[in-house]
Parts: sequence; C-alpha cells; structure tokens
Amino acid sequence: MKRISDFICKHRWLVAIVSGLLLVPALFGYLATKVNYDLLVYLPSDIETLEGQEILTNEFGMGAFSVAIVEKMPTKQLLELEERIRDVDTVNQVISLADLTGTTIPTDFLPSAIREKVAHDDTQLMLITFREGTSDEATLNAIEEIRQLAGEQCLIGGMSAMVLDTKLLFNEETIIYVLIAVGLSLLVLILCLDSFVVPFLMIGSIGIALLFNMGTNIFLGEISYVTKAISAVLQLGVTMDFSIFLYHKYEAAKKQEKDKLVAMSSAIVATASSVVGSALTTFAGFLALCTMSLTLGTDIGIVMAKGVVLGVICAVTTFPALLLICDRAIEKTKHKELLPKFTQVKDFIIKHYKAILAVFAVLIIPAYYIQSQVEVYYKLDSSIPDSYGYTKAMRALREDYGLESQMMILTPREMSNAEISAMTNEINSVDGIDAALSSSMLTDYGLSPDLLSDNLKSLFETENHSAVLVLSNYGIATNELNEQIAKINEIVDRYNAKTIVAGEGPLMKDLVEISDRDFKNVNLVSIAVIFIIMALVLRSISLPVLLMAAIEFAIFLNQGCAFLTGTEIPFIASIVIGTIQLGATIDYAILLTTKYLEERQNGVDKKRAVSTALASSIQSIFVSAMCFFGATIGVGVFSQIDMIGSICTLIARGAIISMVVVVTVVPTLLIVFDSIIRKTTLGFNKLPKTVD
Repeated sequence: MKRISDFICKHRWLVAIVSGLLLVPALFGYLATKVNYDLLVYLPSDIETLEGQEILTNEFGMGAFSVAIVEKMPTKQLLELEERIRDVDTVNQVISLADLTGTTIPTDFLPSAIREKVAHDDTQLMLITFREGTSDEATLNAIEEIRQLAGEQCLIGGMSAMVLDTKLLFNEETIIYVLIAVGLSLLVLILCLDSFVVPFLMIGSIGIALLFNMGTNIFLGEISYVTKAISAVLQLGVTMDFSIFLYHKYEAAKKQEKDKLVAMSSAIVATASSVVGSALTTFAGFLALCTMSLTLGTDIGIVMAKGVVLGVICAVTTFPALLLICDRAIEKTKHKELLPKFTQVKDFIIKHYKAILAVFAVLIIPAYYIQSQVEVYYKLDSSIPDSYGYTKAMRALREDYGLESQMMILTPREMSNAEISAMTNEINSVDGIDAALSSSMLTDYGLSPDLLSDNLKSLFETENHSAVLVLSNYGIATNELNEQIAKINEIVDRYNAKTIVAGEGPLMKDLVEISDRDFKNVNLVSIAVIFIIMALVLRSISLPVLLMAAIEFAIFLNQGCAFLTGTEIPFIASIVIGTIQLGATIDYAILLTTKYLEERQNGVDKKRAVSTALASSIQSIFVSAMCFFGATIGVGVFSQIDMIGSICTLIARGAIISMVVVVTVVPTLLIVFDSIIRKTTLGFNKLPKTVD
C-alpha cells in the first residue's frame, strides 16, 4: 500500500486528470441506464400472478390496461376519440358502452344492470388495453399521448398512469434531492472542519465516486427509481467518514512530517488500513439486501455495495490528490474549529455508566416490542399529489362508480359457458365486488354472441383462455382487497385448478406476502453476515455481540418512533431500514472499540481506555452522523414521494439515534464486560498483563 500511496502523492495531477476523464464514460453510463418506476416488476418470476400476466400480454394483447372516465362527451365525439386512441402506438383495444353492441342496438336498450356499471350521470367508463407491460416505455408514452388527445374530459386511471405520474414527479424532484443533500452536508462540514475549501473538495470527491457508481449501473440494465433516489444521498452520507478520516490523519501527520507528500502518503496508508473493517461491514450490510425474494433488494444492495467500494477508492486516491493540489488554498482559508471537544459529555458517560446500562437494560425489550407494532402500508400511489392525472382519475372512479381496483380471472377454454357463468355469479356475491363480467354473462343479459363486437369478443376470449373482468370496491394493497382475492381464489379453484386470478390487485397481494417474509429474512442475514465480519476484523467473539446489541437497540428506537408518533411507513422502508442503519452506522461502534482495544492492549485500565477512546472518536462520530443526517433529512422533508421521503426520514433519524447510542451505550458495555472481552479477544495474551 505504501508504494501505491507514494505514487498517488507524486502523481497527484495525473490522478486528478484520470478521475476527471473517467467522468465522461460514467456520465454516458448514467444517462444510458434505464430507470424503472414500477415496483411490481421486482416480484419473483415464478409466482402464479406473473404467469397470468404473461397470458394477458401474449394471448390477449393486454400487457397493461387502464380504466378511463370520460366526462360530458356525446356518443359521436366519444367514438371519434376512441378511433384516435386506437391509432396510438401500443394501444390494443378501446372499449366503451357503445362498443357493447356496435351500432346494432341503441345503448338505451341495454340492460340497466350493465349500463349502470359503465355510465353514471354525464360520465362513462372506457377500457383501454396496451400490448406492452405496465411500466414499459411505450405504454407510458401512450398514456401521455392519450392525455393530450383527450384533454380534461378524459381522466386515465390504472397502474400505468400511476407509474407515469410517479416518473413525472420523481424527475421534477431528483435534482433537488441532490442539491439539498449537498447543501446541508456542506454546511455541516464547514462548521465542523477547520477550512472553507476542504468541504468542497470532500463533496467533489464523493460526487465523483457517486457518478462512477451511477455510471456503472449500466451493467445492470436498469435500476428502480427508489434506488436512484436514495443511493445518491446514502452514498454521500455513508462514505463521508472515509474522507473525514483521511483529512484528520493528514492533518495529524503534517505535525510530525515537514514534507506534505510524506505526510499524505502515511495518511493514505493509515486510512486504507483503518477503514477496511467499517467498509466491509457496510458493504456486507448492503449485500444482505440481495437475499430478498423481492428483487428490489438486489437492486438497492448491489448499487449501494458498489458505491461503498468506489467511495473508499476515491477517498484514498482522488480526495488526497485534490488536497495536495489545493494545499495553498486550504491553508489560506483555515479557520478556527467550531466543533466542541465534548469533554463534559465524555466525563458524564464514564461517571454514570451504570445508570446508562440500567436504562439500556430496561428499554431494550419494550423498544423491540414497540418497533414490531409499526403500521406498514403497501399503496404505491399514496404520495401522488391531487393535481396529477392519476389521482384525479381514481378520485372520480371512486366517487362516481365506487370503483377502486380491477382484476382478470383467466379460465382454460375447457371450462363450459355454464361453469363460467356459475363461477361469475358466485364471484359477484363476494363482499365488495362491484361487477364480474364475462362473455357468457353478457349472453345471460340477452346479448347473444352475434351482437357483440369483435373488439369485445377478443377482450374475453382467445384460443386457449377465457377471461372474466372483475371490478372491486376495495383499494389496492388493502386488507379488504387481499381477503377478497383469497375468497375469489377459493371459488375459482373449486371450478378449475388451472384458473388464474391476475391483475394489479393480485400482484399487490403477492407483494404484501413476499415483503413480510423478506422483512424477517433480510434482517437475520444482515446480522449474521456483519457479525462474522466484525468477529474477523476485531478478532473477538464477544465484541460483535455487544456492538450488534447496541446498534439493534438504536434500530428498535428508530422504528419505534414511527409507532409512537402514529406514522405509517411504506413496506420497502420497513424492510431495508434495519439493514441500512446497521450497515451504515456500525462503523461508529467499530471506530470507538478499535481505539479501546488499542489502549487496553497497551496496559491502560478499562475506564481510562474507554475515556481515551471516546475522546479520540466522539468528534469523528459526531461529524459523520451529522453529515449522514444532513444528507438525508432534507430529502425526507422535501420529497412528495412518500416511498422516498419515509426512507430518508428514517435514515436521518437513525443516524442521530445510532450516534447517541454508540457514544453512551457502547462505552458502558465495554466497561461492564471488559473482563469477558479480554478473555474472548485475540491479542491480549501476547501482551503484558492488562490492569483492571
């Protein structure tokens, strides 16, 4: 490592220029990486509902469908609009009330039971199907074009409209996320460091690492919008302490070495060797997300793990090169450190360690229980503002028709019309079902197959399957809808085990069930992996247990705050926050513990060792935690997309709680369990007898 650090210092301009040149392909990679706005595509590919989606796409030409509500539009104008919509690329079918019979029978002669389901006052429903999938770019473009064609008189609901509005909202906000995170982090660094220039160099170096990370995502093909939003602020917060550590090492080395190149070289070596442990735990914490069945975890995990590696590389290459190049400017802009030494805090903790231990022991079980009671929601559309088209459409569908969601029941053609009619009638009797429509049921209303238009026939029948369109009064991802779907599955299985209940509602039900399993599994995996790495890094069996207990306590407190404030959190936040907080803040505890071990192995008594460890690390922990807080809290407060805002708010609050727990509980545990730590940690037996 010494040869590499000497090379970086000697060829600092070359390192800076190469870093700048690499930004060009990284920028192209960033722009070429597709962003996915539909979280349902991350469901496991082997579930039955996705098999149903394949059938809808390949046989019915229904990769996606939307229910639109048309207001105050005469029949002639409506039919003209339908024709224009059919000409839009990837639109397969457009069906409204008039299409039930073509021009053969006036719509007033249709049975009222049908007419009331699709027309109300001056409005009527229009079903639009698309050949491509819900989040396919062609489908989203088609929704935009239809909105332009129809104007204010046609409001389009459905998952594709929701995905489009999520995309539009995210694109409006994403630049602001980065600006807020950078601005608040700069403010923290300017206040906490002793130079006005260094914070900008630090942010610049991390920005380079961030763009490298975003650019290399091109090898993944695409990333989710959640990953794109949180990876920027997370990487900024998580890797900041690597750069802070190097700067402090450099400043300390300059007091020992007159030659700044020699000082920087030693700082690089010290940083590289010191951050390996914390970087490995953070890296492993993010990779643990890859064990999720919901592959959104893999998406976030790979991008963030990659970001940690690139963050470390830039912290020991690009950042020191920039520091050396800008050395004169740094010296000219030095100012007095505003950050306190926290001496009184340290003394209070050492003096009252028994009381702190008692508080920890009393609170850990209630904290665990409270965090387990946090309400989680799965509605992906809950944060789309009222002014957006999707929200307007769903409000109109809800108020005028009591319609919240739709699903398709796919039956094998071997089922007779009589069986399908009986099954459909039974489904219609399920609580919350607004209507279940099939071609055989339309015949029951007196509409013979000869009177049905070809468009309508192809909506319900293919060579291999028949379809039943089910309209529900229950909202997607609600307990009521999930119970309703379970009842429908029981009914259809009795008629034919090959029948599939597909569509947005069933997909969301699968999302709920899979996410619940992932929540339990990913936390266990992250704890196990990080435990093993800490055991190897610290060469101890007891220390990983103590440090993990402290950080898990901080995680319980963080999530418990949501329960105490009556806040519902999105499902993905409940899954990833524990792993992110554990992986991102365990390095605070490792930093403190490493210094404690060093002092104890040198023969210092346990209280003085902990006091010295606190004195040497509390400032670094504070700066790192405040940067992490600053990088995320602004986004959490600003974002209108609750999926992103909630995650960032939890991370921000978790950074502060972890900081407080590490500087209070961890020192207490080190003092109380000192004798056990010495017996279960390698290294003590090779040194002189350690005093108590």
